[in-house]
Amino acid sequence: MNPTTKKIISEVSMLILTQVVVFIGFRYLVNKFDPQSDQKKQAQEKSKTLTNKLQLKNITLNEYEKIIMGEVILPDDLKVTFSDIGGLDDIIGELKESVIYPLNHPQLFSSTMDLFGSPKGVLLYGPPGCGKTMLAKALAKESRARFINLHLSTLMDKWFGESNRLVKAVFTLADKLQPTIIFIDEIDSLFRTRESRDHEATSMMKAEFMSLWDGLATDSGNRVL
Repeated sequence: MNPTTKKIISEVSMLILTQVVVFIGFRYLVNKFDPQSDQKKQAQEKSKTLTNKLQLKNITLNEYEKIIMGEVILPDDLKVTFSDIGGLDDIIGELKESVIYPLNHPQLFSSTMDLFGSPKGVLLYGPPGCGKTMLAKALAKESRARFINLHLSTLMDKWFGESNRLVKAVFTLADKLQPTIIFIDEIDSLFRTRESRDHEATSMMKAEFMSLWDGLATDSGNRVL
């Protein structure tokens, strides 16, 4: 091997090594100063605990689904039942018919006609303190469904495009854990009327959420609410 070839190989190797060191150093600094690093670590630890508890041996979760897994609450961990809620008997009856029966007896609601099918979601509205969150917890407890208590802060990420991947992970994880209830408290703070002044990242996240919620690829047999 002549000296010129050796010099070229040496310079190329040094360039590659420098790029690798810069990349590793950049990733280290990003992770070290990431304000959400502690939250992500806690979510990863909770994800491992829940995965072992649910014995999900044949299910593989990606890094985004593991973050969302930190929001999952199992039915046995919920202490609220419908008997603890007073004054909302009519609403409880409607929730049983529109949510619990379709989740527990999907074969009865497998019709291709929307009139006989189960709803894609339920909107609980009212002033603060009227029992919306309590109803949602009791609903998950009574239906024995996995409860994803989704906080909007979990979907927010400083990197462009990461929020969309987290939104997608919500639905892919719910599909893997079904029957599942996705509960979003204060949903109006995110899914308010679309305006031209909305930030591009927020608009993209809304579009991603709505397309996955009831898009063309929605499987009518999924037990996800």
